[in-house]
Amino acid sequence: MYDLSIITNWIHELLLSVMPGWLATTIECVAIGVALLLVYALLALFYIYFERKVCAAFQCRLGPNRVGPLGLLQSFADMFKMLIKEIITLKNVDRFLFALAPYLVIIASMLSFSVLPWGNGLQIIDFNIGIFFLIAVSSIGVLGILLAGWSSNNKFTLIGALRSGAQMVSYELSIGLSVLTMVAFAGTMSVTGIVEAQKDLWFIFSGHIPAIIAFVIYLVAGTAETNRGPFDLPEAESELTAGYHTEYSGMHFGFFYLAEYLNLFIVSGVAALLFFGGWMPLHIPGWDGFNEIMDYIPSVLWFVIKAIVISFVIIWFKWTFPRLRIDQLLNLEWKYLLPINLFNLVLMVLVIVYGLHF
Repeated sequence: MYDLSIITNWIHELLLSVMPGWLATTIECVAIGVALLLVYALLALFYIYFERKVCAAFQCRLGPNRVGPLGLLQSFADMFKMLIKEIITLKNVDRFLFALAPYLVIIASMLSFSVLPWGNGLQIIDFNIGIFFLIAVSSIGVLGILLAGWSSNNKFTLIGALRSGAQMVSYELSIGLSVLTMVAFAGTMSVTGIVEAQKDLWFIFSGHIPAIIAFVIYLVAGTAETNRGPFDLPEAESELTAGYHTEYSGMHFGFFYLAEYLNLFIVSGVAALLFFGGWMPLHIPGWDGFNEIMDYIPSVLWFVIKAIVISFVIIWFKWTFPRLRIDQLLNLEWKYLLPINLFNLVLMVLVIVYGLHF
């Protein structure tokens, strides 16, 4: 498999040969930031179109089909409309916190986005506690949602924010324990180390029953963490107008909208990293010819396809199951998922200690 770090190292050496080190580093950081924003925006546009088409298929409709061929330009039209909409600030809101909230949500999303392993040698942040960093920065988003609900001075937004806070704090436990289960199996918190540990067989296959249980729980908890149906109580339109972002307009609302879709990709990307090898191709021990063919597929393509397939399953949840009540949602986490997760972590430790994995 081609190592993309050869290209990035060549660019770094080229810049160092014609300019001072500090300037080369600055240019690289700016270039990475621009690339990150571009990919972030394009993925959000793709996911908006993707969910509309999947939803339409489930409901026996066509979905977007007027703006551009197959409706492909509909998301771009919506983006431009969002950009030119007026940002309205209401009279009795806390102006500073009201303006700060959407930026906190988008910053948390961007920081989590930067940790994902995009390909062989193509990763923005890579250090020995990458998974710990990912969990830490992804928790910032709930602060933005709570501030948005509280600073709007509206009972509907406050209820939505409180629901979101309770939901995200609760389900972060299940996500954390599922991640910890796979970190224990991998033996490292390094994102690159976790991917390379799956070069012979993905963890979903080699991790035995605990890996499958951890994946199912992660998928359910990840869906709840992103406030998507059937866990979309913080934005329940039938009860709370639009939930915590009812009073937002223009691009401030657009930030919440973008973050929701990118959080869907981040949750899917982390699932691909922990359970399906990240950018690592599908390798089957003993099938050398098959493994060589799989290595020809670009690593970036492997990662993106895995993330999109997992995203499809999460979108499938939303358009299949009815919305839960708040008591059902919290009972699911505290009475079922959390005890199962704790038992599963112990089970994984036993599998590791006694070498019961493949």
